Parts: sequence; structure tokens; C-alpha cells
Amino acid sequence: MKIIKWLACVLLGIFFYHTQNNAQSDVGDKSVEKLINNKFESLDHRLDQIEKAIDDIQWNSKVGDVADIDKVFIVGPPPAHVKNPTAMGAKNPLKFWTYIFFPKKLDRKKDYPLIILPHGGVHANFTTYHTHIIRELVAQGYIVAAPEYRGSTGYGSGFYKQIDYGGLEVDDNNACRDYMVDTYRFIDKDRVGIMGWSHGGLIALMDIFQNPDDYKVAFAGVPVSDLVARMGYYDDEYREQFSAEYHIGKTANENVEEYRKRSPVNFAEKLKTPLLIHTNTNDDDVNVLEVEHLIRALKAAGKKFDYEIFKEAPGGHSFDRIDTKLAKQIRVKIYKFMGEYLKPPNQIESVDELEKAGYR
Repeated sequence: MKIIKWLACVLLGIFFYHTQNNAQSDVGDKSVEKLINNKFESLDHRLDQIEKAIDDIQWNSKVGDVADIDKVFIVGPPPAHVKNPTAMGAKNPLKFWTYIFFPKKLDRKKDYPLIILPHGGVHANFTTYHTHIIRELVAQGYIVAAPEYRGSTGYGSGFYKQIDYGGLEVDDNNACRDYMVDTYRFIDKDRVGIMGWSHGGLIALMDIFQNPDDYKVAFAGVPVSDLVARMGYYDDEYREQFSAEYHIGKTANENVEEYRKRSPVNFAEKLKTPLLIHTNTNDDDVNVLEVEHLIRALKAAGKKFDYEIFKEAPGGHSFDRIDTKLAKQIRVKIYKFMGEYLKPPNQIESVDELEKAGYR
């Protein structure tokens, strides 16, 4: 897919190079440059949609033997930024997709625990990268829902630009939880857990801070925890995703409070849900200092929680999601922690059980 994107960009660049040469006398360099950038942006979004469609097809071949898969269209709060709020439908709830994975042998006469699994990335989506995690969860008897909250890629430019990092995307995530317990009678509303990594870890944290009664337990892996600190150690290209006109619209330097209110570290006193946090000292994405800030804030607030700081674990940011022996051992720890509160019918207790469940 990356090769296809590269070839498409090269061809489009050649086309617009000639267009620019012919058009400079009429519209000027800046207008042509803007036109080219817009075309590249449109192409990129279109290729993301194609990539998403291909990945969706793969889900059945990767987990279809152990799970029934659905993708439903639901709603969250209205958009954060509406150019014309008086227009008809301008404040309608925002629609978004959610993946649902049901254990293949589900008995509708019984009650099942639910896991909400928000994906990571500033702009990304839920993909078959999560194959083994989904297989491991449904094998234990969990129903899993993975929301494609606002700002996710693969759904066009309009949805991409609805991003509200640490804001309304958290409400989308909770709306997914509410949809699941309201729609499926065989889901036990008192056995709902949430787990996420990276940006998904931030969403998990913010959701339990805002809605503590909705979740029995939570896991946050390498979670983005302090956006102000993050803006300090990341580059301009990353920071521009937040200061974009359609997003926050200002840098952290220009509006530090806006970034603080999107950072879990500033809401530590709200923790009520049993919580496990993992981080890694050689994380090449979420620097360990962010998670250490969160851990210190939780301790200062007198909160009871569990955490582990792994020392130079192979895999960096993805150390517990890859297929190494260590990653599998760590996932067993995570599942035991979640299972203590959610009581799945087939709790994974060992790496052997995990491999039998998750790998063919």
C-alpha cells in the first residue's frame, strides 16, 4: 500500500509540475502551490479509505474462526467546531463507526463482560494490527467494541478534521460503551472494562476520570499523559496537528490551559476505577517522563492503583503488543488484572493458554 501511495504521489507531482508551468502566468505560484497541496491531501485521504477497506476485508480471515464481526454506525456529541451553527443540522450528533467482536460460541442466554478498546495515534484507526489481542480477548469470553472516534483516518477529509484530541473523542468512546450496554441484552453493564495503548491509553484514562461509574476496571499502556510536556519534546510537524485551524487552533505556548485540560495528568484526583498502567523506559513515542508525571500525580492525590515501569523492554513503544515471549508474558499480566474485576468465563492464566487462544 505504501508503494501504491508513493507511485500515485509521483504521478500526480509530474502532472501538476506541467500544470504549474502552464498556469503561472494566470494564477501565480502560490495559487498553484495551494492547488497542488489540496490535490495531494485529497489523494492521501482517498488512499487511506482504500487502505481501510482492504484492512476491513482482512478481519474475517484473521479472526473469523473465533469471532463474529460487525461494524455499526453510531453517534457521539455534535462537532466541536461548526462554521455555521444556525444551519439546518449543524449541531446534529456526529456519526462514527464502531467495530464489534463477539465470541463465536456466544450464548445469548448468558451475561458477558465487555471491553472497550480505543485505538492509538493522533490520526489513525483500528486495524488488524490488533489481531492477536482480539483473538486473546474473545477466547476469554469478552465482547470487544473498538470505536473509530472523530479524527480517525480512512473516512475522508471531513471526518479527519473533526479531531478533538482528549476532548469530544473521549465522549465518542463513552458513547460506544453506552451503545453496547443499551443494545445487547447479553452484556453485563456491571462488567465493562476499558483498555488502550498510547493515545488509546489517554482516552481510557480520560474516560474513567469523567465517567468513573461506567467502568469496572481500566488498563492504560504507554499512555499519552501530559500534552504540555509532549509538545516540548516533539517536532513542529507533530505540533502542527494540534495547532491546525480545524483542531485546537493554537500552540501550547499560546494557550497552555487548553492543552492542560486534555492531559490525564491534571485529573489524577478524579480516579476511582481500579487502574493498571504500563510504561517502558526506551519508549520511542511516549517518553517515559510523561507517564512518570502521571504516576507521581496519582500518588500525590493519594490514589490506589497498579503500575509497572519496564526497563529497556525490546519493542519500545509496542513492547507488550508484539509477538515476543516477553510481550506475551506481559499481556497475561494485563488479562489477569482485568479478569480480577470482569470475571470472564475463560480467563487466560499462562502464556501457553494465550498462544493457544491468539495464535493458529
